[in-house]
Amino acid sequence: MSPVKFWIDVKFSLFTPRNTSSKKNFRLYYSTLRLMDLCMSWLKKLLPSRIRTATSQKKGVPEGLWVKCIGCGSVLYRSELVKNLSVCPNCNHHHRLSARERIEQFLDETGQEEIAGNLEPIDRLKFKDSKKYKDRISQAQKATGEKEALIVVKGNLKHQPVVVSAFEFNFMGGSMGATVGEKFVRAINVATAEKRAYICFTASGGARMQEGLFSLMQMAKTAAALSKFGETGLPFIVVLTDPTMGGVSASFASLGDIIIAEPNALIGFAGPRVIEQTVRQTLPEGFQRSEFLLEHGHIDMVVERKALQSTVAEIIAKLSHRDLSNEAV
Repeated sequence: MSPVKFWIDVKFSLFTPRNTSSKKNFRLYYSTLRLMDLCMSWLKKLLPSRIRTATSQKKGVPEGLWVKCIGCGSVLYRSELVKNLSVCPNCNHHHRLSARERIEQFLDETGQEEIAGNLEPIDRLKFKDSKKYKDRISQAQKATGEKEALIVVKGNLKHQPVVVSAFEFNFMGGSMGATVGEKFVRAINVATAEKRAYICFTASGGARMQEGLFSLMQMAKTAAALSKFGETGLPFIVVLTDPTMGGVSASFASLGDIIIAEPNALIGFAGPRVIEQTVRQTLPEGFQRSEFLLEHGHIDMVVERKALQSTVAEIIAKLSHRDLSNEAV
């Protein structure tokens, strides 16, 4: 029995009037509803195939086939977006990339080797807020497939030897803890020993609060390592991506020989709302965006993703006194 028919039968049994005229009217009303219910059943039998086909087709669409652009709201075919380096063809919004995607797009295909890939974060403080820190680590590792928020790889960029590190923002917001700082220093050590340029792609919310002073000390540790690296004359290039905030932006991310940023990337120390509440002033439009920082001299250039590889390769070649035109294609 259909839900409509069941409700009609219940209503008829409970609310049938006692006087004859009302009974006749109600019976007529009841008969009409039953007739409508029969018509609906007849229509369902007559047109089941088209309805079921449409439903099955809808369920057959694979998940993740389409992506909605954060910038303009247009719906994009995922494979086409990936081909365009995850940049919206309509509004040029640069979608976030994972650390692996970033390195894969940037380096030459051959000759890649990961550095310190076995290092994992350690819960020295046995920290617990709403959740244990070690549980947060396990959750982040399962979600990203990475052991830490920083990935370091040595390889070649347009046939030039380089070391590249990239932050995985999906790993606890790309936060910098003791292990991230250690991997950063090891990247510098390899670059120094093998005379390679060092490039770092940042995407971080800042220091990892669950590690307390251990995480804050990484600001000094990375800055000291870069100071020593500067004595070699090898270039250190920073590429600021969305977002780069907190202790990362206040340390090595601002110490590059050349500082590049992707378009409209959020870059700063504290968030805009915190700053407004502190200074009690309305911030200008575009504050903490890469174009604003370029205009005010904090960064050297804003480069679109499709031009990053060639731009950085040219910068390294000039700083290393090499001629890219003579390199093998």
